[in-house]
Amino acid sequence: MNSIQRLMNFFISLAMILGSILMLINPEKGYVVITVILSLGLVFSGIGSILYYFKMARHMVGGKIIFIRGVIVFDLGLFTYSISDIPKIYVLMYLLIIHGFSGLVEILRAIEGKNNGQKRWKLKLSHGVLDFSLALVCLFVIHSVQFTVMIYCFGVFYSALVRMASAFRKTEIVYIQ
Repeated sequence: MNSIQRLMNFFISLAMILGSILMLINPEKGYVVITVILSLGLVFSGIGSILYYFKMARHMVGGKIIFIRGVIVFDLGLFTYSISDIPKIYVLMYLLIIHGFSGLVEILRAIEGKNNGQKRWKLKLSHGVLDFSLALVCLFVIHSVQFTVMIYCFGVFYSALVRMASAFRKTEIVYIQ
């Protein structure tokens, strides 16, 4: 990670912390902010994957997978934006599924990192366990929008802290002689 990427990660994590605090102040508007952030994040991620495919990945082995993943994520982002007017319980279930799945994937990545001998697998594991446990807590309080927004804000705050820590961490460089 170069210095510009470190600086961008630092400012993104500050924006995430500020956003989580603002959502905690007003949970009803926080619900709308959550759906907009989720949909925009998925749309931009999908567009980024599609553009990456047309720039480089189409010449790579397995490049079509990147294109297909980009299209699916883009469609998921549009779907998230389209369900913002329906009853809140459906959006909260959708948010619960996303957190549960991402937590499970992070746990599996941490286990894989441990098996491969990586040094920083514990941070990934803690992040995955926290994300998955937040999804489980949301499952039990899904009828309370305010409490679910508070849990989501806690998850965003923790993710911002992890991102900030990774921005200041030294990266390992492999030298080939």
